[in-house]
Amino acid sequence: MTATRVVAFGGGHGLSASLRALRRCAPELDLDITAVVTVGDDGGSSGRLRAERGGLPPGDLRQALVALAGDHPATRRSAGLFQHRFAEVPPSYAGGTRPAAGGSAKHRSAVSGGDGAVSGPEPAGAAAVAAGGRAGAGAAGRVDGLAGHAVGNLVLCGLMELLGDPVAALEHAGAMLGAVGRVLPMSCEPVGIEARVRGADPRRPDEVRTITGQHQVAVTTGRVESLRLTPAAPEACPQAVAAIGAADWLIFGPGSWYTSVLPHLLVPQLAAAIVASPARRLVTLNLAAEKETSGLSQADHLAALRWYLPELRIDRVVADSKAAGDPEPVERAAESLGARLVLAPVAVTDGTPRHDPAALGAALVPVLGADR
Repeated sequence: MTATRVVAFGGGHGLSASLRALRRCAPELDLDITAVVTVGDDGGSSGRLRAERGGLPPGDLRQALVALAGDHPATRRSAGLFQHRFAEVPPSYAGGTRPAAGGSAKHRSAVSGGDGAVSGPEPAGAAAVAAGGRAGAGAAGRVDGLAGHAVGNLVLCGLMELLGDPVAALEHAGAMLGAVGRVLPMSCEPVGIEARVRGADPRRPDEVRTITGQHQVAVTTGRVESLRLTPAAPEACPQAVAAIGAADWLIFGPGSWYTSVLPHLLVPQLAAAIVASPARRLVTLNLAAEKETSGLSQADHLAALRWYLPELRIDRVVADSKAAGDPEPVERAAESLGARLVLAPVAVTDGTPRHDPAALGAALVPVLGADR
């Protein structure tokens, strides 16, 4: 029996949640997992590396690799290392006082969450860096160039420079982490994200202006009316196009809709491959609106997919039972794409809008395992 080939699209925490769920399905369903990751990030550590050294922003790629990391203790530790984020070194360090081994307890708890995920806020002293600024300066004006950087971002940046090929770099990093799947960029060149936003300035609620950059689009308080990439037609990663053509399932979401999910549909070669693929298609809806999707219902999220790729047909839509509320509008929107709505409890139980990988995996098993 051949493996079921699954291609998951997205970026950031949403794609990470999807990949962790798929990992839990993998042994039961014999899944061959490929992640296709957006490359538009321009904030935080990724934005700094992209601006200073060029190349692909590594953060979303790193998160996908960590989500697929193997279970051997050595690879779990390597995954934790990839997620470790350097805190700003206190000024006393410049005078010869070394920080405690492993950093403060607060810092360790922030980077060593269960299942290899970052848990909690970024370390103190690095917040301004991760928000897109430069590294912090000590009392004497000393610049801490590592503050705010994740180790995995630096490793990926180094591998891409060393090997001269982002796909080869990701394959090598995947081997380092014992990854049970493959991570590919949607394009081998970084892209920019621009949006036309209404009401970005609260004082001018009817004004439409162009917001430039993934980070700025993600935090806009206005309503996104249209989205585009720069360049407008980036070259797709050839290996990603091939994976889409050979897939049994294509999975979109969860994740930031305008900055992580929809960008894949704006790469012409990817869009054509998605439409032409014989694979079935599944959408996992978010649990709550984010700043960039403020005011959009779950039905609106599905309508956006059709707006940006009118030929797209979907087979299944997975939504959380509680987050969906009245399921009728979501069901109608799913049916307009040719899909059947699957309702399941897929959120964590603490009330925060996060997918539980175990619960999402349990919901995906009967869907992905169903006969054609």
